[in-house]
Amino acid sequence: MPVIKTKRVWDPHDAGNGARFLVDGRWPPGARHDSLRIVLWVREAAPSRKLMKWFGGRADRWSEFRTEYFAELDGNPKGWEPIARQARLGPVTLIYVSKNRQHNNAVALADYLSRVVGSD
Repeated sequence: MPVIKTKRVWDPHDAGNGARFLVDGRWPPGARHDSLRIVLWVREAAPSRKLMKWFGGRADRWSEFRTEYFAELDGNPKGWEPIARQARLGPVTLIYVSKNRQHNNAVALADYLSRVVGSD
């Protein structure tokens, strides 16, 4: 089973992170590239701006957000494939900006990728 973790951009890096991928559509405000210690910024794996704006981190929209986001991911496998490829080799950490640790695109993407990579 793949090990896919999530962390906020400002959470400290640790050795257990494995390969780190930024999965937000926008660069984190005030963050320097080298401070994030990421392998890649995977903008293509982020939800559409329209979907993110509608969702707004609201827990009551979480289920519908996941359904819509997973449909976007299904339609764009090239967007998330670099992360899936790395997850097949070892642990990965998805880095995100949202203040909400339970309801954000990285948490949803980790679930999606766990299903995809775990079914290989």
